[in-house]
Amino acid sequence: MSEAAKRRRGGSARTPLSRERVIATAMAVADEKGTAALTMRAIAEPLGVEAMSLYHHVAGREEVLDGMVDAVFAEIELPPPGTEWKIAMHRRAASARTALRRHPWAVALLDSRAHPGPATLRHHDAVVGALRTAGFSIAMTAHAVSLIDSYVYGYVIQELSLPFTGTADLTEITDEFLHDLPTDTYPHLTELARELARTPDYDPAEAFTFGLTLILDALHPTGACPVVGVADQ
Repeated sequence: MSEAAKRRRGGSARTPLSRERVIATAMAVADEKGTAALTMRAIAEPLGVEAMSLYHHVAGREEVLDGMVDAVFAEIELPPPGTEWKIAMHRRAASARTALRRHPWAVALLDSRAHPGPATLRHHDAVVGALRTAGFSIAMTAHAVSLIDSYVYGYVIQELSLPFTGTADLTEITDEFLHDLPTDTYPHLTELARELARTPDYDPAEAFTFGLTLILDALHPTGACPVVGVADQ
C-alpha cells in the first residue's frame, strides 16, 4: 500500500466520511475556486479519499449542489415568529446578503434546484408565513417575496462584481476614471464621479439598507396588485 493510500485510510478512520462532510468540503472548494472547478475528484482530494468513496454518501454532483444550496439557506436567519413583518424581512434580507457574500457562487444557484432540501423548504415556509401572518394575501405575498429576493440577489451580484473592495480602492478607481473622462461630453457622469471621490466612508451595507428600506416601505398587505391592476382581495 502506498503512503498516500495509508494516509487516506488513516484519515478516514479518524474522521468517518459522511454526507455532511462531503457537502461542507464541496462548499469550501466552491468558495475558493467556484462551481466550475467542483468535480467529485476535487471534493475527494481534501477529504483524503478516492472520488468513488463519495458515492457511498451522495449520488453525484447534482446531489452535492442540492446539498450546498440547502446549506446556504440554513445559514440565513429565519423570520422569528411574532416579529413585525418589516423588521423580520429586513433581518432576513441582511442575513441573506451576508451568506451570499460568504459563498459568491450561491446566488446563481439558490433558485435553480429541482429538489429543494429541508432547510430550503423551512426557509421559504417561514418567509411566506411571516407575510401571511401580517395580513398579506397570497398574491401580495408572492409579489413581496419576488421583489425582495430580486433586490437582494441583484445587489449581491453587483457588489461582488465591483472592481473595488473598500473606500481607498473606490477613490483610486474614481480618480482614474475622472482622468480619462471628457468632462464636457459626459457632465453628469463627471459630477457623480467627483462626488463619489469625495465620499470617504462609502458603506455598501448602508447602501443596501437604503434600497431595502424603500422596497419594504412600498409594500403593504392591502396594496394593489400591479399584475391585474385591481386591489388584492
